[in-house]
Amino acid sequence: MTEKLRKKLITALKLVVSAALIYFIFTKIDLKDVLETLKKSNPIFLFLALVFFVLSKIIAAFRLNAYFHQIGAKVSHQSNLKLYLLGMFYNLFLPGGIGGDAYKGYVVQKAFQPGTKKVVSSLLLDRLSGMLLLFIYACFLGTLSKNPFFDGFDWLLILAIPLSLMAFWFMNKLFFTTTLPVFWKSFGYSALVQLAQLVCVIFILKALSISLDAIEYLFVFLVSSIVSVIPLTIGGIGSREVTFLYGAEWLGLDASTSIGISFTFFLITALTSLVGIVYHFKKPELESVA
Repeated sequence: MTEKLRKKLITALKLVVSAALIYFIFTKIDLKDVLETLKKSNPIFLFLALVFFVLSKIIAAFRLNAYFHQIGAKVSHQSNLKLYLLGMFYNLFLPGGIGGDAYKGYVVQKAFQPGTKKVVSSLLLDRLSGMLLLFIYACFLGTLSKNPFFDGFDWLLILAIPLSLMAFWFMNKLFFTTTLPVFWKSFGYSALVQLAQLVCVIFILKALSISLDAIEYLFVFLVSSIVSVIPLTIGGIGSREVTFLYGAEWLGLDASTSIGISFTFFLITALTSLVGIVYHFKKPELESVA
């Protein structure tokens, strides 16, 4: 099997899984209820949600560039942001082509020659750093929730926060010594990235006039964000919604409202990612800084 055929088969499989999950979701809930929820949304709060999502991606681009600079790829922040947007576009809108992360790695390696292993490590750590903060914030929100689902788990959630941080630090120390000096900078960026996305979802809740169970909806969002990173679907489509669906069931939340939140967040993601099409037709040249 050729590499090209293998990629096409993987893409086809992801499309099938995404379609199957979306179909499954709408066998469990009424689409009309979801649409009614979305129709009542407040455009001002939706705009604020978009602003904070965009802010989260700008900070995420700075986080990735901290890794690039550490391995010797001194990419300017402006050209790195353009490359980041292009990567978002590729990940969501061109699933059959080269992936966004793979393209960023290829361009940086070609321009600066830091070494393929170092570039791949930077891209991997960038993702893992983000997932770490998703997990930490989820644990924190779990301790704040009064939902019976979390009864008896407070001590475990509190303990999981320092343990996960220490485990990630030791993993960096053992296997990624080159980028270890930017560990805490990356951690700080990740904290701001996920905080901005939580604020984004808070504005989505306000846009949909959701005032009850806000902590629980935020918790489900964080868990869904972790699940959506698993490369089983196209851009996390389907996997995030299924997580919201079952999260609503386990936490006693409204299923249609949960799916409405998920779809709104996806639309904001898609709108932001679409901006990257500009750099698909006019590829950004990577400028360096001293």
